[in-house]
Amino acid sequence: MVKVTLLQLGKTHFSFVNEGFVEFSKRLTHYCKFENKIFELPTKLKSKDIIQTKKAEAEIILKQLKSTDFVILLDENGKTYNSIQLANYIENLSIQQSSLVFIIGGAFGFDETIYNRANAKLSLSAFTFSHQLIRLIFIEQLYRCFTIIKGEPYHHQ
Repeated sequence: MVKVTLLQLGKTHFSFVNEGFVEFSKRLTHYCKFENKIFELPTKLKSKDIIQTKKAEAEIILKQLKSTDFVILLDENGKTYNSIQLANYIENLSIQQSSLVFIIGGAFGFDETIYNRANAKLSLSAFTFSHQLIRLIFIEQLYRCFTIIKGEPYHHQ
């Protein structure tokens, strides 16, 4: 069973996002070892300087990664898939990799060191979503992928 980790910067302030996220997290346990890690940038590292903020966030992220992790950034410039294509991609990765790490960056995106460490970039939409909402959208899509892989009736075409 593949291990899937979601790294997130910043807390979720919308209760409906938290509730939905918890629901889909529970559902995912049937298909993968799912772990969610949320990190806050310490106040002393918060800066009005975007470059400094991204560097501080990158240090936090890099400390969480192992050399064997296959890292996928959720990034507006990433590859787009429909749900079936994404399921096929996840299935192929699950065969080849034991640990998939998806990362939702901070409000300003990722530092170059994170782009350099990443194995892939994934875009969930051409739209821009808040970092809070993308958490719920992503986990629902991940759950959808696993139900497609297993041939279960959640996804309809």
